Amino acid sequence: MTDDRRRPRSVYGVGDEPDARFSLANERTFLAWVRTALGLLAGGVALEALDLPMRAGFQLAASVLLVVLGILAPVSAWLGWARAERAVRLRSPMPAPTSFTLLVVGVSAAGVLVLLGIALR
Repeated sequence: MTDDRRRPRSVYGVGDEPDARFSLANERTFLAWVRTALGLLAGGVALEALDLPMRAGFQLAASVLLVVLGILAPVSAWLGWARAERAVRLRSPMPAPTSFTLLVVGVSAAGVLVLLGIALR
């Protein structure tokens, strides 16, 4: 264990320093989730900003759902990064992903809302 000032201590204060490639791969995964969050936020804002030929209630619901997913994705990414980094440092099995289901169900629900909003206009 190194004596440094990296945070969070709950991650960097345990185990041994891993091969940098593993930490960098974990960081790339975290950044991919952040990019996904930005896309969800942009999609939600764009969906509400555009004047689409669909029922307003469905459009608003899909927009809000995408924005909420865009807010939750980086939180989930942070927690996943910390869990994976601790596992690498402790040389324990990698944790199972926890937010795939939420993302898949949420994006699918937003798509269904858009589809219904267009079909029922």
